[in-house]
Amino acid sequence: MLYNEVKKTITLADGRQIEVSTGKLAKQADGAVVVKMGDTMLLGTVVAAKDAKPDTDFMPLSVEYREKYAAAGRYPGGFLKREARPGDNEILVSRLIDRALRPLFPADYHADVFVNVYLISADKDIQPDALAGLAASAALAVSDIPFGGPISEVRVARIDGQMVINPGFEQVKNADLELMVGATYDNVLMVEGEMKEVSEEVMIEAIKVAHDEIKRHCAMQMELSKELGKDVKRTYCHEVNDEELRQQVIAETYDKAYAVATGASAKHERSDAFAAIEAEFAAKFSEEELVTKWPLIKKYFHDDVQKRAMRNMILDEGKRLDGRRTDEIRPIWSEIDYLPRAHGSAIFTRGETQSLTTVTLGTKLDEKMKDEVLVQGSEQFVLHYNFPAFSTGEARPQRSLSRREIGHGNLAWRALKPMVPVGEENPYAIRVVSDILESNGSSSMATVCAGTLALMDAGVKLKKPVSGIAMGLITENGKFAVLSDILGDEDHLGDMDFKVTGTADGITATQMDIKVDGLPYEVLEKALLQAKEGRLHILGKLKETIAEPREDYKPFVPRIVQIVIPSDFIGAVIGPGGKVIQEIQKTTGTTITITEADNKGFVDIFGPDKEALDAALARVQGIVAVPEVGEIYNGKVRSVVPFGAFVEILPGKDALLHISEIDYKRFETMEETGIKEGDMLEVKLIGTDPKTGKYKLSRKILLEKPEGWVEKPPREDRGPREDRGDRGDRRGGHGRR
Repeated sequence: MLYNEVKKTITLADGRQIEVSTGKLAKQADGAVVVKMGDTMLLGTVVAAKDAKPDTDFMPLSVEYREKYAAAGRYPGGFLKREARPGDNEILVSRLIDRALRPLFPADYHADVFVNVYLISADKDIQPDALAGLAASAALAVSDIPFGGPISEVRVARIDGQMVINPGFEQVKNADLELMVGATYDNVLMVEGEMKEVSEEVMIEAIKVAHDEIKRHCAMQMELSKELGKDVKRTYCHEVNDEELRQQVIAETYDKAYAVATGASAKHERSDAFAAIEAEFAAKFSEEELVTKWPLIKKYFHDDVQKRAMRNMILDEGKRLDGRRTDEIRPIWSEIDYLPRAHGSAIFTRGETQSLTTVTLGTKLDEKMKDEVLVQGSEQFVLHYNFPAFSTGEARPQRSLSRREIGHGNLAWRALKPMVPVGEENPYAIRVVSDILESNGSSSMATVCAGTLALMDAGVKLKKPVSGIAMGLITENGKFAVLSDILGDEDHLGDMDFKVTGTADGITATQMDIKVDGLPYEVLEKALLQAKEGRLHILGKLKETIAEPREDYKPFVPRIVQIVIPSDFIGAVIGPGGKVIQEIQKTTGTTITITEADNKGFVDIFGPDKEALDAALARVQGIVAVPEVGEIYNGKVRSVVPFGAFVEILPGKDALLHISEIDYKRFETMEETGIKEGDMLEVKLIGTDPKTGKYKLSRKILLEKPEGWVEKPPREDRGPREDRGDRGDRRGGHGRR
């Protein structure tokens, strides 16, 4: 055999198995594994450069998750018919992996590291993203790349009150909590997910259940690494330090930096003051000396001066960079209906973070189409987040959409999604767009708040308002401080970024990144409870701006009406080759879409004004309406025949008005009635012909009876023919022989 495959197996509580194997595929990579669960298989590979690039002082990690269409036996869409740029889902999974791996590389390791995870076989009910983190970590475990793992990631969902690990697509539809959790054997690193207004206690329970499962995954990887002799990692030297310079930087700049940190200045003033301290210290050296010393001065000033000053100030004095208490929220102001022609708009400003958010309402044709390897369909509600460079005062060009923008937008979308009415509750497609105009921390949470305001301004019947808050943490030597509504610097220099969104009744979404080892659950619980207080405070501010959704949409919003029809009538509304529906749209100027679900047809009619909407609605209702005996109709004469007239009482539905039912006066011919084709007549549906099933009409029944009129009994009630007397005289004297 040309390869030596090694396999390990993890058995879940319900008996399902996850298999991890190495040694068979991609053997030239530094590390490669195949993770298999059911028929789902992921290939994880990792390659690291032998040396760091000159002047690199960060961790150049690149993570790519890609799904192969062949994995599910499908062709890619588009003109090229091949996989192209990664979709939003692939980017979101890449971010999940990256956020768990990145903190665990050594601080002084700066070589390029490339992690690739491919979905190469796809079981239609297994969610592969729950296995992607395990695949990436296992590839690192079987390599000699320095890494502080292993880690793993699992999905945990609460279904019918029970916590389930890695549920399938169908199972998770019934969940009221769904979290992705990433952790090492000892510590939780990353949490992201959505909930249907669950409590803080339930969320903590879910994280604990997930971590217990992850410990088993990590133990397996450590065993595999040791068995392959990969528990000893490669040696490297990516930093050259100058301890004497470090101490000089601390001694000469710390007190000055501490004074700036405690000065409660604005973001750019503070940044300029720190830069001035750096420049003043650097001026002591010649240009030749600064060639080697300047990168180290910047590093030591950031890590040992700025960071330590901020952390000491918070832990020792309970005071923050902008002068707030640890649990204090920045000043908030907000406004709705700022943009006069948008369907809904809002400005939300918290401290130095500002979002201008719009809502646009559209038709079914405007819904986002999803054509992923395992997920196809459409999304009625979408949210997009944009973060231009000017929001932080940076002078750089605006390029393509960043992964950060996709990730922050997805978090805000998850936060609002449970409260946005869809389906039968709301016929509109809804697009929310948040443009961040200023940023100093928590811009994704500002998006949630601005989105709530804009949706209510648009008249969308939001079930409950949602707010969001970002929490931070400073911990050192057994002391810790939980920070509410963190600044950008507190996120960058702190130990946790924990975003929590929800209504007054519970959490709807969360995203947490922890940068320190050994975060106790007691600290996490305190952070959640403090977040709840902040969330409720912000909700109060939102309600001061707008307490309830508008009663109606704004006058210029195109209107939609939705009716539900039996599925049997869908073909009649569409017509042969779409002829009927196209003719209705053309003549009324409306857009009509039909979707089928649960043996019903959902007809959405989108019109520029009420007149057009009513005209199209009447046409559709006429097609699907069933004539009812006893109802009065204003019908159009379609044709005249010797024994009566056929009248169209509903679109496409004709009924016979017999000559005897036109008037109390007796007519011998239709010419005597004066009825012509095209006339409009008021008629009543009196029954159906028992032989043909055709509808029978009467006009006579709606007229006033002549004086002395005696109603003749129906033919079947007049007795036997022989009892009716001889009619010979009435027939010209020729009696029947």
